[in-house]
Amino acid sequence: MKESNINKIYGSAKIRYFCWQRYYEVRGRVKFTLNICRPISMHRANISNLVFICLILLAFSWSCRKADKTDSSPSLMLSFSVDTVMFDTVLTTVGSVTKRLLVYNRNKNKVVVSQIQLGGGSGSMYRMNVDGTAAYSVQNTEIRGNDSLYIFVKVTVNPNDKNTPFIVSDSIVFMTNTNRQVVQLAALGQNADFNIAKTLKGNIVWDSLKAHVIYGFLRVDTGASLTVLPGTKIYFHKNAYLAVSHEASLAVNGTWEHPVRMQSDRLDFYYRDLPGQWEGIYLERGSKNNNLSYAVIKNGNYGLIIDSLVSGSDPKLTMDGTIIQNMVYDGIYAYSTSVVSTNCIIGDCGGAALRIEKGGNYNFKQLSVGNYWSSSVRSIPSMILSNYTSDSVGIKHPNDLAANFGNIILYGTETDELELDSVANIKFSYIFDHALLRTSLKVSNQAHYLECIVNKDPLFLDVQKFDYEIDSLSPARGSGGAMGVNNDIRGSQRPSPPSLGAYEYFKKP
Repeated sequence: MKESNINKIYGSAKIRYFCWQRYYEVRGRVKFTLNICRPISMHRANISNLVFICLILLAFSWSCRKADKTDSSPSLMLSFSVDTVMFDTVLTTVGSVTKRLLVYNRNKNKVVVSQIQLGGGSGSMYRMNVDGTAAYSVQNTEIRGNDSLYIFVKVTVNPNDKNTPFIVSDSIVFMTNTNRQVVQLAALGQNADFNIAKTLKGNIVWDSLKAHVIYGFLRVDTGASLTVLPGTKIYFHKNAYLAVSHEASLAVNGTWEHPVRMQSDRLDFYYRDLPGQWEGIYLERGSKNNNLSYAVIKNGNYGLIIDSLVSGSDPKLTMDGTIIQNMVYDGIYAYSTSVVSTNCIIGDCGGAALRIEKGGNYNFKQLSVGNYWSSSVRSIPSMILSNYTSDSVGIKHPNDLAANFGNIILYGTETDELELDSVANIKFSYIFDHALLRTSLKVSNQAHYLECIVNKDPLFLDVQKFDYEIDSLSPARGSGGAMGVNNDIRGSQRPSPPSLGAYEYFKKP
């Protein structure tokens, strides 16, 4: 058998073909022939593609060789994402969040950083991780041309004898081709008194000289009291809570200038407005004479859970100038109890801002409720009033309700921010005396509604920043009645007629 090729080119106006003829002989005679044709454009395209791929591989190989070449010039400089890695306030012995530093080699060739080290060495309060290696000092770290390196840094502040916050400084030193570069590290440290699953006995006073950190729980024991002075900071670790027992009392004595802050112990920017970081404050059944003046309670699951009264303890809680905000569930959950409140604010709760269950006695004056919760879907009204509770098998247990709301703002993102839930033949007394309400309920019954504004935006200044001051054009401005509250939450004198809510409007200079 013999094979031969005969090449011919056939042309046309549209397609050109490259053809050949293959024939087979048996004993000198042509037995059969096979004609094969391929479009010449396809043939050339394959050749072009092959050439293109080769050029890419050649360029890639050339760039790799350039990037792999080490630049040893002493004038070479690294670049950094920041010149100082800053940490927010860090409590002593409590570790910070991890911060990231990027180191850039903006040169075309590879560079070898001979040493990356913490300036304080092994005695530093800082820790670093260089490209996956945790150490105080790392040698001969390569950074390819036009590439970068990650360094992760955190700090744990050691306690000292200072009562005021103090600066904790260090640096990361880079040595590259005898060239020395430095990135500064800075944190604000604060000493703290740590309370781990602790029960307080006797009459205890907490001042502002040190922060107070609660792990697990802090319980004010039966018959004991806890008094908190102006400017004190109380921080709660994850899932921690404060409980006030039967016959015990809590007195928070903040001022507008020096409020008592009660929040999570994570003070970094990411956690600053993150809800659900701790449990809440529980005023248990039978606790008495509780007072919250100018407390800022935020970022928990519940703000206050107030259990039922016992005889002779009315009111169970007095509040003045207190702010409760950013709670996963309810701002205040009040169960068959008694509360007197003046110039308070409840903002952004995933549940109700104020939930009253199984009746009780309540008097809220100059209250601002602004519920613009956005951390999850909220379908619960901001205020729920009820004169009963249901047990586990659905049996209702009623109790008389008497609730007065004077000069309040109740507004939020739901169409109806007020829910009334009652059983018959049990006292269900409530009145909104001068109020701005977001509700679909009819407010024509003057036994329950006096001079109420319905479904008008109160024009809070900045709800994203929890600023519930009112704008000059707010319908709440000058719409209040005489309630005997002479000053607003800031201590500024209220005019006549006063505004609704905790803030008066005053033109800023």
